[in-house]
Amino acid sequence: MTIVTTERLSLRPLLPADAEDYAAMRFHPEVARWLPPAPGKAQEGDLVAAAHAAIERFAVSWQERRLAPWGVFREGRLIGHAGLNFIEQFDGVEVLWSLHPDAWGQGYATEAARAALAYGFETLELDSIFAITLEENRASRSVMERLGLTYRKRVDYKGFTDIVWYDVDRTTYAERMSSAAR
Repeated sequence: MTIVTTERLSLRPLLPADAEDYAAMRFHPEVARWLPPAPGKAQEGDLVAAAHAAIERFAVSWQERRLAPWGVFREGRLIGHAGLNFIEQFDGVEVLWSLHPDAWGQGYATEAARAALAYGFETLELDSIFAITLEENRASRSVMERLGLTYRKRVDYKGFTDIVWYDVDRTTYAERMSSAAR
């Protein structure tokens, strides 16, 4: 089990016992408005079952690819998820984050996503990592920019036509980390 600790957060794979708290975050109306609709049980209104299904998908991704979203914990409480996700449509790895609104505006998304980038480039040795969001999601775009990702293009994804794409490659990431350490 890959666990990462940052200054204020613990990131670990989500477990079945996290499903209720995960559902409360993932399907909170202020969070869900920025995310593609969840498949299956969420459409039927069984949000905890949908959370269990997501956690199962994440577990498979951890086994097959050594990456998936982590649960983001602050003082033992689940406040969101963040990490890496392979997106087949783009044949690449995305850095992602979603936090419960109670955790917004405190730098947790940037902190968790920065740890995910480090894991992707330094442990998995990925060549590049991208992030996508709705064009109007200024908060996530600001996180992308703080992380050093660069806007590249617009893409269509899961029925959304107003998605912006930011990315960074391993060389640029390493240069930024090297200059930040000086």
